[in-house]
Amino acid sequence: MTERAASTEPTTGPTEPTTAPAPEPLLVDGAPAETLWPLDPDQRHLNHGSFGAVPNRVLEYQADLRDSMEASPIGWFGQLPDRVNAARAQMADLLHLPAGGTVFVPNASAGMSVAYASLALPRGADVVVTNHGYGAVVQGARRAAARAGGTVTVVDVPLGASDDDAETAILAAIGSRTAMLVLDHITSATATLFPVQRICRRARELGVLTVVDGAHSPGVLAQPWTPEADVWVGNLHKFACAPRGSAVLVAREEVRQDLFPLVDSWGGTLAFPERFNFGGTDDLTSYLAAPFAYDYLDQVLGWTAIRTYTGELADYGQAVVSAAMSEATGQDAHVSLRHPVGPYRLIALPRGLGHTREDADRLRDEILQALGIEAAFTSFDGRGYCRLSTHAYTVAADHEDFAARAVPWLVEAAHQ
Repeated sequence: MTERAASTEPTTGPTEPTTAPAPEPLLVDGAPAETLWPLDPDQRHLNHGSFGAVPNRVLEYQADLRDSMEASPIGWFGQLPDRVNAARAQMADLLHLPAGGTVFVPNASAGMSVAYASLALPRGADVVVTNHGYGAVVQGARRAAARAGGTVTVVDVPLGASDDDAETAILAAIGSRTAMLVLDHITSATATLFPVQRICRRARELGVLTVVDGAHSPGVLAQPWTPEADVWVGNLHKFACAPRGSAVLVAREEVRQDLFPLVDSWGGTLAFPERFNFGGTDDLTSYLAAPFAYDYLDQVLGWTAIRTYTGELADYGQAVVSAAMSEATGQDAHVSLRHPVGPYRLIALPRGLGHTREDADRLRDEILQALGIEAAFTSFDGRGYCRLSTHAYTVAADHEDFAARAVPWLVEAAHQ
């Protein structure tokens, strides 16, 4: 079947909802999965992808760690580097990452900043990014290029472009001054899975450093890491449900000893990865709780079951909401992507809504206040989208309620 490339216009898709998936994964005692989280039951939660949600048991585990820290600060901080080192090795094992190349960082943006600050760019270097890039990450790339007296080249990759077309466009932008290529693994604004492995391999053959923002990958992808990337970073507080302030950075062996934490510490003279185990007096309980969170959800629900359920529910939610939006506006709101990614799906908003990031964020805040619905709205190429994201606690009724209440609200807002 020939894949149809999409532009900023929504593409034709199903107009009738598909069958709702089976009930969410159940616990051993038969309780619904949503009981694992402390989320407000009076709200609809359809935006796990932005800030995540931490299970009750993980919060309790982290609280116990904090109690230990406050009970004996000297004992705690004296042993903290060894604790972080052990948690780092465990996290690498759980996510199938190379232990010797993996370190904790506070979040994906911080990990990208480590790469920008540590990997020296030659004078006049060009840094290549795409128009799908996360705002903070692109800002960091611009600052890194400016420090080198260089430039940033933004590659336009159409929404829904094939893997071949995306690769061709990105590699075509690499020139004699290109020193670094920055890619998204799963894009934030467009929920697009980029063929990062093959692009990074080719870029490395051309002598270009590659840095991959995999903020949304851990948990969503069974193999989240991009081995061909020189540096890959991924958040643990999103789909992996670790406490906020936890992410991992994975570096190829060739660049590991060039990487240093953003803040100097007494570990600065140590080799990679040990130099990243020091955090001064920072509260690093999020790092220590991260492997517990991932293993806990695997034990009580199973990551394969979570990924299967959330993917099926995302398909259902997209069908239900896009059908309601299409009927209300008279325009097809379904957005077809070449590789729908796990729990993420896009719905085209009515014209005039979310055409800038600021407008999209305003919609997020206003719809929460007006309807009690947590949802993500994004902007790409001057067009607004709703980005639905699910987890094990999400149910079909959440999407049905969004279609019944949020869609009319959005249509009315577009006419104001």
